[in-house]
Amino acid sequence: MKVVVMGAGVIGVTTAYYLAKQGAEVLVLDRQLGPGLETSYANAGELSYGMTSPWAAPGIPMKAVKWLFMKRRPLFIWPLISPTMWKWGYDMIRNCNEESYRINKGRMVRISNYSRDVMPDLIAETGIEYDGREQGTLQLFRTAKQMKASKADQDILAEYDSPYEVLGRDACIAVEPALAEVCSKFVGGLRLTADRTGDCRIFTTKLAKKCAEMGVEFQYGQSVREIAVENGRVVGVDTEIAGRITGDAYVCALGSYGPRVLNPIGIRLPVYPVKGYSVTLPVIDDAFAPQSTIMDETHKVAITRLGDRIRVAGTAEIAGYSNRLGPHATDTVRHVINDLFPKGGDLSKAEGWTGLRPMTPDGTPVLGASRYPNLFLNTGHGTLGWTMACGSGRAVADVVLGKQPEISFDGLTAERYA
Repeated sequence: MKVVVMGAGVIGVTTAYYLAKQGAEVLVLDRQLGPGLETSYANAGELSYGMTSPWAAPGIPMKAVKWLFMKRRPLFIWPLISPTMWKWGYDMIRNCNEESYRINKGRMVRISNYSRDVMPDLIAETGIEYDGREQGTLQLFRTAKQMKASKADQDILAEYDSPYEVLGRDACIAVEPALAEVCSKFVGGLRLTADRTGDCRIFTTKLAKKCAEMGVEFQYGQSVREIAVENGRVVGVDTEIAGRITGDAYVCALGSYGPRVLNPIGIRLPVYPVKGYSVTLPVIDDAFAPQSTIMDETHKVAITRLGDRIRVAGTAEIAGYSNRLGPHATDTVRHVINDLFPKGGDLSKAEGWTGLRPMTPDGTPVLGASRYPNLFLNTGHGTLGWTMACGSGRAVADVVLGKQPEISFDGLTAERYA
């Protein structure tokens, strides 16, 4: 079977790997000049198994209003004249209730836990090194109110068998010694011990190389113009340079750009781009740098150690398909790293970046079958593409090849939006 995978980010490449591993002939298309050059390029670096949750949660609408008035706020909304944007926002608000939250979280945890379980096998099989660490995530609370509010999260973590530790100030410092320098700025934390970290771009690049060694063909610089359909089946993918490319089956792993080619053929997914920012800076003193991931609960900013670098990522900006990196766009993430680890990294050498996270209003990605029997979907992972990549790639590959996946696809397919 020849399978055409659209997209060479971490989702597309992991899908290609699992397809090729099971004997499929695979061709991967991407408009960039190499793998992992868009949303996978400089994300937070978190493999957030313990923090897998939908953004649409009870109380979020009121929090969002408060965030809009913060000096260094985690949320920006540009009121565009866009029915798609406002419909997506309305649907997200509709999911901000207890019942929907539990349903959506259960679906998301199913994928992320599966990804957590299968990723070590992939690493063992390929020998890939990607600045990975297995030291968990520390959610850092600056106020007693935040600490108290985390009890609800602890109950949900316990329900889904996600290991965690509640830490006081001294215990936080034991995990992240550099925090001793700023001990007056926080009261405690919640440590998610099963979480891992690593550089998503390095992983994607090295896995793409392994795929090529397995016979996967990569065609870069190929923008997908449209998906051609005849008699109820996909008959090819029309590109701007190579023309029509054909296969037996097709996988759409185009992230935020998926709707642009899916909408014209009647697959209307509520996947919308939510912009995020990061800076990456060199470590200048290990004793004063983070050792794993610290999530600043106040600013919703993640600080992650990646080898001899620090990645600081955050902000949710709803501004359509804008990739502009303005002069003050990374001010919030720069403030947080300077506030918590002022001696750890060299901010003067920080590299700024922005990317578009493909978000669904319910938080759950869209996996598996579509209305066309030979077109399959692997998109809508939002901020958790790196976390869910191996699990969703393996599961979707099984579905494409007609095999029974190891997890249930109930509630994960496009049917839930019918």
